[in-house]
Amino acid sequence: MADAFDKILGCLAASQIGSAMGAAVEGWPWRKIQEQHGRLERLLEYEHYGNGWKRPPGTTEDGIEWQRVFLRAIRRAGGRPTAEDVAAVWRDEVDAEKADWCMEPFDRRLVRLAKAGVAAAELGRFSPHTSIVSLARSCHPIGLVNAGDPGGAAANVRDVGRVLQAPLGDGLEWAAVVAAGLAAALEPEATVDSVLEAARGAAPERLHGEIDRAVDIGGAATGLAEAVAMREAFDGLYGGHGIRYGMSHANEVVSKGLAVFKATAGNPREAVVAGVNFGRDTDCLAAVAGGLAGALAGAGPLDGEWMAQADAATEGNPYTNLKLPLEAQAEIVRDVLRAEGARAAARAEQLERILCG
Repeated sequence: MADAFDKILGCLAASQIGSAMGAAVEGWPWRKIQEQHGRLERLLEYEHYGNGWKRPPGTTEDGIEWQRVFLRAIRRAGGRPTAEDVAAVWRDEVDAEKADWCMEPFDRRLVRLAKAGVAAAELGRFSPHTSIVSLARSCHPIGLVNAGDPGGAAANVRDVGRVLQAPLGDGLEWAAVVAAGLAAALEPEATVDSVLEAARGAAPERLHGEIDRAVDIGGAATGLAEAVAMREAFDGLYGGHGIRYGMSHANEVVSKGLAVFKATAGNPREAVVAGVNFGRDTDCLAAVAGGLAGALAGAGPLDGEWMAQADAATEGNPYTNLKLPLEAQAEIVRDVLRAEGARAAARAEQLERILCG
């Protein structure tokens, strides 16, 4: 059974590996992936944004750059971050010129608005994309730092998410689903079903039907091959084309992520590979499914070579928001949770003295 640190590491590692592996085929239909790679299970070089930067294998993309900003905000706050903590990281610590190389165009605008002094809670109103997966595919540290408290994780994500998206669409609600599942996964006795129950419990009722449909599809599949084959069923449900970020709406990516998590029985390696081979928004899907599975099972099932390559790519990345290896990233969350436990114990002792005289 994985311990808490291994679960934190597994979540961050699987989400970042999934991001890096999926980025090389992001936007491809699954048939093209199959034709060119068979079943893709390796890290590849790729380019984003047409800026000429050939990213070495294992290099992550814009979603993980948000994840790393959240880790910095957690470290800065010494606990659960607020929207203001995230805005302060942008304002005081993030180099806007570097962000131009590794973040989406509308993200870069938000960074500059934060530096200009726009209030944290208002920043998301300047993003035109209220329903895409921006937060849901990057909220892993927020779910983890709310370990064992799915409701708290959902509330924390809705607060922090105001720096990224306005609460007009369902982008923040789908992120709350992911964060709640991650928080539940850190429980020592967590199971695939208990994680899915917590994730569903964080969603408003209007999302339950879509979640249930996805989990039912996942429940009818067993193992990696059948998990990958689910892409044909989902082809009949989602197929946005002709609009910007049409493949990246949070309801599609998170629903698929829950199905992959269920079908692979929470195995992070299989969840990553299945997500990468689904087609469409492959990096975000692999980050969601892999992150949930890693938080449940830990880093043990992951390929050690993948993890080493991801660390090497981070070390060589001149633009990233946090140049730390995976274990050091996981230590940020673990250390904050330990400090929170010590504060809670001291407060409980103080209340005991007060109440008992």
